[in-house]
Amino acid sequence: MNTAELLYQSIQSLASPTELAWIADKIKTDSKGLSLAFVMAPRQVAKTRVGNIPGWNWQNSTLDQLVRVYLLIHLAEKEDGKSRIETLFDTAEMNELVALYRALPVLPSPEIWLHRATDAVRSNMGPVFDAIAFGNPYPLQYFSELAWNQLVLKCIFNDKPIHLIEGLDERANQALANTLADFAHERWAAGRRVPSQVWRLIRNFQTDTKEQDLKRLAESVDLNDQKAAELVLQNSPLEAWKVLEKEETAY
Repeated sequence: MNTAELLYQSIQSLASPTELAWIADKIKTDSKGLSLAFVMAPRQVAKTRVGNIPGWNWQNSTLDQLVRVYLLIHLAEKEDGKSRIETLFDTAEMNELVALYRALPVLPSPEIWLHRATDAVRSNMGPVFDAIAFGNPYPLQYFSELAWNQLVLKCIFNDKPIHLIEGLDERANQALANTLADFAHERWAAGRRVPSQVWRLIRNFQTDTKEQDLKRLAESVDLNDQKAAELVLQNSPLEAWKVLEKEETAY
């Protein structure tokens, strides 16, 4: 089953007969009709919450977004599909951008959209940034180390849940560990706590101050700092870090 078929299967389970008829009609149109359908989708399809789709993280997504991605897959197959999608990027409002960025990994030749994906990392619109950063395999598969590190650092600087980034541990690297060690010292100097997940990304790399930093964490009065030090020293399973993330966000 290809991606379009998988998405349509989920759409069928949520959409009404009227909505399915509208989708079927638009799929038969040319590239201009598909572009217009992409824009019109929220007026024709409900914003029903989408559950889990195998192999894809669609948390907090809605049926109209799913339909938009489905339409984009068909649009991309048209002869002028790429130029049409570029135009959609240039003219899109926020919710349209969210659907566009969610669709990137399933479009033909995903690598040609790298410039658009890195634009999303620089976006000041939270939902747009989240669409590329969380539950999206595109950065894992196509970002350079520099672009990847910028994505992770922006999440950390803005207190976003980095455990939702696909491939977080797989793409951990020495340059990121060095930057995060410096970040930790800046936070401490300002009298601020360092998020525990920072140490998750340093654990497999040696930094100039790693031993002293772990000693500081172990001697901290904060139980989460103590637990983070223990996890680094034990090189504990990733599930343990996810539990710690949940404990921290509970405060």
